[in-house]
Amino acid sequence: MYEGDVLAGNWRRPGKGKIPKVPAELDLVVEDADSGFCGAVVACDKEAVTLEDRFGKRRLFPLAPAAFLLEGKTVTLVRPTAAPAGPRRSASGSIAVEGLRARVARESRIYVEGVHDAALVEKIWGHDLRVEGVVVEYLEGVDHLPAIVAEFGPEPGRRLGVLVDHLVPGSKESRIAAEITSPDVLVVGHPFIDIWQAVKPSVLRIPAWPAVPRGVPWKEGVIAALGWRMEPPEAWRRILGAVSTYTDLEPELLGRVEELIDFVTEAS
Repeated sequence: MYEGDVLAGNWRRPGKGKIPKVPAELDLVVEDADSGFCGAVVACDKEAVTLEDRFGKRRLFPLAPAAFLLEGKTVTLVRPTAAPAGPRRSASGSIAVEGLRARVARESRIYVEGVHDAALVEKIWGHDLRVEGVVVEYLEGVDHLPAIVAEFGPEPGRRLGVLVDHLVPGSKESRIAAEITSPDVLVVGHPFIDIWQAVKPSVLRIPAWPAVPRGVPWKEGVIAALGWRMEPPEAWRRILGAVSTYTDLEPELLGRVEELIDFVTEAS
């Protein structure tokens, strides 16, 4: 009644031309049909695709026909076509200045709380800051901000912008910021306990930043809750390494950094 063996062949891989071809765009989550390895696309060339699972493990797979499952359906991954040529963008989304030579630094400065804040600002806004000649320094905490501002000596043409962590009503940070009254100083902040939280959880393949009980050091508490077997410096390198553009950050941080850059450059 049937022509041939209905169970013959690879049932997981239909014949050529019967399955859709899907571009292997970054962050597309697929499963390798043979091994069951599931992960997001992190790289793709003309012959293979690299997937990263939720634990950060990466594996390379050939771009074979019908080799992957997308939402349970068999697909063929193909290399994405090149995007149309256009102005190159910096990590912050601004139009990149080709052949940039950093201008002489302005007297105005931006201060951030710590080295992690400075590293993140540099990674996303470094190009823009060099175009504008703005130097970013870090405070190592906000407790002595009024004294630091007085020592800096802000005045017209010598402005100071300050980015503060956890600047919410009633916090210690908000009380300290309220002591700064100079019109040549702008203190802004984000609501996050630490700059780590300004990175979107999805970028790190986690559902959310965990809540840490009072009395537990925040960074160590986060690492323990996520099951990461590493010290805070290594955890931060993992977090920063996952960030590549402004879209990886929460808007509460993006707006504040852009505001500071505008403030220290508009009157210099």
